[in-house]
Amino acid sequence: MIRIGLTSFNEHSSLTGKKTSSLYEYAGYLPLVELDTNYYGITSKSSVENWLAQVPEEFRFVVKLYAGFTGQSKWQDSYPSMAAMQEHFLETLQPMIESGKLFCFLAQFPAQFKCTKKNVGYLETLRELFPDLPMAIELRDYSWYAKGFLEKTQQLMRKLNFSLVMVDEPQLPDTVPLDNTVTNKSFSLFRFHGRNQAYWNDRTGDWRKKRTLYRYNEAELKVLGEKIQQAANDSDQVGVIFNNNSGGDAADNAMQLKKILQLDYEGLNPSQIDLF
Repeated sequence: MIRIGLTSFNEHSSLTGKKTSSLYEYAGYLPLVELDTNYYGITSKSSVENWLAQVPEEFRFVVKLYAGFTGQSKWQDSYPSMAAMQEHFLETLQPMIESGKLFCFLAQFPAQFKCTKKNVGYLETLRELFPDLPMAIELRDYSWYAKGFLEKTQQLMRKLNFSLVMVDEPQLPDTVPLDNTVTNKSFSLFRFHGRNQAYWNDRTGDWRKKRTLYRYNEAELKVLGEKIQQAANDSDQVGVIFNNNSGGDAADNAMQLKKILQLDYEGLNPSQIDLF
């Protein structure tokens, strides 16, 4: 099954017609969402239970790991040990794990996380922390994909039972290519960030609001659709997340891709239109 979704659920006005939408409303249109809440700080179990109460049976969540797991914050400032951080994270997400609605956890590593022996060792540690749970790994540095290393990276992902995220982003000397090689047959995950080369590495001004400012055109979506179909041939489940939302383009592109792939999702929440 191919599920298409977006990063967050509350900011896609073109989807629901509202400036701010609830998860219940969002789940009337798409069957997958990426939640980044826990990346910034591990949320409460009651918040997780509230999310679960708003979505139908076939809905799934991609949950980004807390930044302490991927080196983007110092876990030592909040936890006495990495084991304590892992215990808190899993305790909070346990209702989602038990519900069967977790598509995967997402470990998004920064560009500073390069292909080194130390970092390979850390990926092994990460699997030890989450031994039996679906985990997708997004690598942001080209060194993992360089000639002579890509095949080893893929072998590592297979060995650790990780799904290597299939990333679409601006093609620059230090960015990663869109490689749709399946490394975990149980699931694959695509993340589409747009192709805005001008602002991808810019760190001036309000750069975060410009980095993913991009709208995929029909031709680009058709090519991406072909890659998704190829991955679906080797994966039990495929998730597709649009993150190109600086200008509010993600929802429109998601619905375009849904049409291109001729997907018809059943069992979604009733939308406002369906009520009349």
